[in-house]
Amino acid sequence: MGLFDNVKAALGPAKDKVTDLARQHGDKVQDGLDKAAQVVDKQTKGKYTDKIHAGTDKAKEAVDRLGQEGQKPGQGPQTPPHTPPKS
Repeated sequence: MGLFDNVKAALGPAKDKVTDLARQHGDKVQDGLDKAAQVVDKQTKGKYTDKIHAGTDKAKEAVDRLGQEGQKPGQGPQTPPHTPPKS
């Protein structure tokens, strides 16, 4: 087993946790990315606006991909089945 295989095996559980978080809180992560981009853009006085927006867009796409991992194409977010209240 090579070094890459060892690293991949060690990071497996972390990737699963990140994927679950992206599914559950993807909208909050994307809002945070937008806020961070605004702060950085303000601090750099707009000098790097295009690069900031490009990086933010790529980060949002990555969050979307993580949130959709393990789902079949066309399948929405995984939600538990509805159970009627007991009387």
